[in-house]
Amino acid sequence: MKLRLFFIIVGCILLLAGYAHYFTENELFQFITSSIAIVFLAAWLGKSTESVAHYAGDRIGGFLNATFGNAAELIIAFFLVKEGLFEMVKASITGAIIGNLLLVLGLSVLLGGLKYKEQTFNSKLASHNASLMMLAIVALFIPAVFMKELPPIKIETLSIVIAVLLIIAYVLWLVFSMITHRDFLSDIETHESEALWSKSVSMIMLGISTFFVAVVSEWLVHSVHQVSTSLGWSELFVGAFVIAIIGNAAEHSAALLLALKGRIGAAVEIAVGSSLQIALFVAPTLVLISLLMGRPMDIVFTTFELAAIGVATVITISITRDGATNWFEGVLLLAVYLILGTAFFFI
Repeated sequence: MKLRLFFIIVGCILLLAGYAHYFTENELFQFITSSIAIVFLAAWLGKSTESVAHYAGDRIGGFLNATFGNAAELIIAFFLVKEGLFEMVKASITGAIIGNLLLVLGLSVLLGGLKYKEQTFNSKLASHNASLMMLAIVALFIPAVFMKELPPIKIETLSIVIAVLLIIAYVLWLVFSMITHRDFLSDIETHESEALWSKSVSMIMLGISTFFVAVVSEWLVHSVHQVSTSLGWSELFVGAFVIAIIGNAAEHSAALLLALKGRIGAAVEIAVGSSLQIALFVAPTLVLISLLMGRPMDIVFTTFELAAIGVATVITISITRDGATNWFEGVLLLAVYLILGTAFFFI
């Protein structure tokens, strides 16, 4: 009954967003309805991936949650690249990384910690995640350092080389974590859960929800530039916080539900794994996609963006390295997120 009501609401919101996009000229109305639609679609996506994860286990399930949870960000970013809004693309990448590390993980740790005094997960996995995030910071830092020393064509070449190396590193990480060392990095506890649908229905739901996320994402991008201009918001703030929060809705719902069920290991896998996927796969992929479109995007991030990613990574490593969490650590993560959000708003 609850699911039926949920899908009725999703259908009504989709119809409203479609009406706003095709039959009105009010871009603020288009932006608001598209944003609300993506949030509900991301919740649908989250339910679908959680159901699929039931049949695949926590490690692969966490990967699926992160992958399809990032579908909204990737699709939105793709259309932004198509429109040539590269600065907003980089801001949305920054926002997605810090949003997952600070907001999604912070809320999961806080709410899970209020229900359970302490939650534990595999500290070895946390250690490897920390090393991968440091790799991402190094890869983003190097082009920014050399930007003033190299001509644009060489910066583009450097960006392509780094993008390819990051994708290779991420693929090898999947081989390491999913195949050769899967047991070594598995969660320290096993958990029983129930799937919402059968395996085949779960896969169908996953495909349909991803399709609608793609459609509505294009509607959102159509209005976002004009809305940011009319409201006086910078592209940096819109990309890093507005679009990132909307795009992170799937991770929010999935990670929070898992944390409240005492499965903080799976919640960490979604939040941190999603950030790693964005930094090591999504961002480099967008660089390569931009080449195919004939409008190359470099991988040079601003000082503000690098500082935000660096700060988010450092505090996440500090909190997760012992393999245990409590509600106060969630407060710390959320405090840093609010500090960064305020700073970005005034830039």
